[in-house]
Amino acid sequence: MTIQSQQVEPGTETYMKIPKRLQPLVDEGMVDEVLYQLMSGKEAQVFVVRCGDQVRCAKVYKEAQKRSFKQAVQYQEGRKVRNSRRARAMSKKTRYGQKEQEDAWLNAEVDALYRLADAGVRVPEPFGFVDGVLLMEMIADSEGKAAPRLDDVTLTPEQARSYHSKVIADVVRMLSAGLIHGDLSEFNVLVDATDPVIIDLPQAVNAAGNNSAERMLERDVDNMRRYFGRFAPELLNTDYGKEIWALYEAGDLHPDSQLTGCFEHDTESANVDELLDVIEAAKEEEWERQERLRDAEDED
Repeated sequence: MTIQSQQVEPGTETYMKIPKRLQPLVDEGMVDEVLYQLMSGKEAQVFVVRCGDQVRCAKVYKEAQKRSFKQAVQYQEGRKVRNSRRARAMSKKTRYGQKEQEDAWLNAEVDALYRLADAGVRVPEPFGFVDGVLLMEMIADSEGKAAPRLDDVTLTPEQARSYHSKVIADVVRMLSAGLIHGDLSEFNVLVDATDPVIIDLPQAVNAAGNNSAERMLERDVDNMRRYFGRFAPELLNTDYGKEIWALYEAGDLHPDSQLTGCFEHDTESANVDELLDVIEAAKEEEWERQERLRDAEDED
């Protein structure tokens, strides 16, 4: 594996002024020192912090009006709200309802991380969530530096096949736990010293209650197929997305399900209008994906 670029320049691990949003964590003794800013994206800023003798990350979510990622209805559909009063408020456009909607959005990633870590999915380990700040494991490379994104590395064919297999296995574990990433790409998978690590889960989808779940799962898997297929072209001929969903629908998907990468497609006549709607939706999703990729490149 050849690393093409790093997110942080060596030698930047120096003391910096404590950002206002991190001060409560320092006051509570959860953070001892803010070392440096790792990245700034559309949804959040990420800082590397020291907690005792551990180096961790603090993800500071931007306020709703400052975030450019839209809280699309398709992602939130099917999410359960435990409190009925909150659920009623969220369905309205009042100030309280909007605040509750925002809180639910922010907590979605925290809940997903705990749930997926328990399910054996390789995600950053969460350590707490305070006032819109998520304290979590820093994913590091073999030298202890912040791990690169998949987009920042060049893989051998063997590494591509191995990493692809591990990501697909985690997608299966995620779905077995009832969740779909919903925005999986080479930009939100890190590579630590040995394995890929899935990150960025605020848009995680409830598979059982979301009408777009199948399409989102297949999009996640197809994004991984295209990326790893650059290095191992035979992966381009696989169809894990449809295979995984078919097993899930049949109630036969388990965390350790053995997959073939093959799927026998239905040869019955298709509904033309429905097919055109699917094509248009796919075009729109691809356009939005390309926009996110361009924004990510601009941030770098």
